[in-house]
Amino acid sequence: MAGVSDKARFYLERAAPELREFEEKEIFTKDEIRALVSKRSDYEHLILAPGTKPTDFLAYVEWERSLDRLRAKRCRRLNIRSSSSHASQARTFGIFERAVLKHPGCVPLWLAYLDFAADVKATKRWRRICTRALRLHPTEAGLWALAGRRAARSGDMERARAHFLRGCRFCTREPTLWVEYARCEMEWLARVEAKKKGKGVRKGVNVMEAIKATEAVQEGDTIQLDDDDDESGDEDELLLPDPDAQGQSSKAKPKVFNEEETKKLEQSPALSGAIPMAIFDISRKQPFFGPVAAEMFFDAFARFSEVSCQERVVQHVLAAMEELFPNHPCTCSCQIREPLIGVGVLTAAFPKALRESLTRLRRALESTSDRKALASKIVAWLDTVLETEGLDEAIKTVLEHTKRSVVESTG
Repeated sequence: MAGVSDKARFYLERAAPELREFEEKEIFTKDEIRALVSKRSDYEHLILAPGTKPTDFLAYVEWERSLDRLRAKRCRRLNIRSSSSHASQARTFGIFERAVLKHPGCVPLWLAYLDFAADVKATKRWRRICTRALRLHPTEAGLWALAGRRAARSGDMERARAHFLRGCRFCTREPTLWVEYARCEMEWLARVEAKKKGKGVRKGVNVMEAIKATEAVQEGDTIQLDDDDDESGDEDELLLPDPDAQGQSSKAKPKVFNEEETKKLEQSPALSGAIPMAIFDISRKQPFFGPVAAEMFFDAFARFSEVSCQERVVQHVLAAMEELFPNHPCTCSCQIREPLIGVGVLTAAFPKALRESLTRLRRALESTSDRKALASKIVAWLDTVLETEGLDEAIKTVLEHTKRSVVESTG
């Protein structure tokens, strides 16, 4: 078996053509090239030696990326256009591959690998890396959320939902992924409503056609992509089957929407918040569900004031909290903040809504099961409001007085 030095020499020799290019084009001097070869040799011996740690690989990657940034800067200064970053990217990918093969259980290493693939816009490779990471860490909520959010940002909600649904099957011990799924659905509703109003749609494009493009109907037992991505099938195992396909070919063309289907789309329960509410209802049956998880859902929904169904969704969550945890500090905190949802701090409607919130605060302090925990939540909320620039002095005085009163009531 080859020793560490032999392996290091093998990887160093693969970078020799690039080093000759640096010297021929005078991007780096001979002394600089000798210095970087020495540094690279040190890193290679470090990561090939027994007992190496994930941080050693990450340090090597960071050094390679800083070297590539320096190369790019000098090429711009010297007006050299024939020198590309492909060799450096390939070498960095190789380092990451060796890292995850040696430390497959290190989630931060996989996340760094995915971040690098996203930075260099290696979409196909990013998906393959993500597939491998999810197979090794199926209970890691962060990886599922990352995959789902990336698909949603690219406009492929079918793939995003597939990732979230599959992840929710595995991640039943904490609410992070479930809340992220609900937030993603609210963001989709916000985009749909923006397109209904004509925002973000090119002139001459029918608004409903734009909505259909956002939520494409695809048939078959796998979810297809709109781009030319010809994946090797590794990722297909992560996708859920389409229950409406009824055994049809996965290559069938999407249906053409007629006027009747357009009306159905406009009246679809999905556009009235049915999906976020369903996610919350199903989460109530999970082991992690409790007042803290319910409050996380409430906070996630409360931020989407531009979504018309927000009030319905928020009231659905609040009603469940009042039924299950009537006097818990989390429920009381949500009840207090509920009148201010969707009301701008600097608008004329804020004082009236604030008055209702303060009335609820006084009642909640009398009925809550843990006054100290509720006071802590209210103080944190008041501090956030007080940080708003341009806040009216009278409102600021009221909030500061309320804050002191809440603190004194628990002392």
